[in-house]
Amino acid sequence: MSRANEKQIQSWDGPGGGFWAAHAGHFDRGVAAYQSDLEDATGAGPGDRVLDVGSGNGTTAIGLAGRGAGVLGIDVSRSMLAVARERAAVAGLPGVELLCADAQTHPFEPGSFDVVVSRHGVMFFDDPAAAFTNLARALRPDGRLALLVWQPLERQEWLVAFMGALRATPPGPDGPSPVSFGDPENVRRLLDSTGFVDVDVSGLDRPMWYGDDVGDATAFVEGHFSWALEALGPGERATARDALRTVMAEHETPDGVLFRSACWLVTARKGPRR
Repeated sequence: MSRANEKQIQSWDGPGGGFWAAHAGHFDRGVAAYQSDLEDATGAGPGDRVLDVGSGNGTTAIGLAGRGAGVLGIDVSRSMLAVARERAAVAGLPGVELLCADAQTHPFEPGSFDVVVSRHGVMFFDDPAAAFTNLARALRPDGRLALLVWQPLERQEWLVAFMGALRATPPGPDGPSPVSFGDPENVRRLLDSTGFVDVDVSGLDRPMWYGDDVGDATAFVEGHFSWALEALGPGERATARDALRTVMAEHETPDGVLFRSACWLVTARKGPRR
């Protein structure tokens, strides 16, 4: 594996990926309200070959394989891919292949995929232009692209609330971060410049589930953002935990602890000269 995206690889193939592997079902339930929109946007079905970028625990790869497509899921996290492999086996889906590699630099066979898809997996590249040029090369002529990415920070009630309670600096739009694809015009420019046409960016607003109750949600978020708690002194840490529980209590509903969230559903197709 190349040295591109080295810091991200260290995190996702280390403690970060380990956390998501251990809590795969929790995260899937959290963003479940978006999943069918993304899968439908691919148009994938029998006979299609799909590349799932940032495949993680394999939810999208397995969903599209269930629609009859052949899927290669690529990710840098070995622990998450192990979960995906087990899930695919349990589901009895031999059409799911999994590869531990960096999608920015991996030498895909040119024109070997009908669809490239990603659920929250493309916001962390060191060099997005290089990454999407590589993905365009992997697509057949007129091949389809479907991405689910977060809208700007201010549209993510969950992230603003958690960062405030934990006294942490929220991620910015520049460089690899969850909200680096938040500006739709930047997304359009990136795709236009890397070989894609007919770019469409549609807004989706869905509730994001964080737990069955206050205790469940608080424990999950404390684990997810453990780095923020570790940066505080003992007294500050106790105060932050209390603040986090208060935030969770304010968002508890009969359906669990819910926060507002917003994503862009991005679709495009490969242009004629890539």
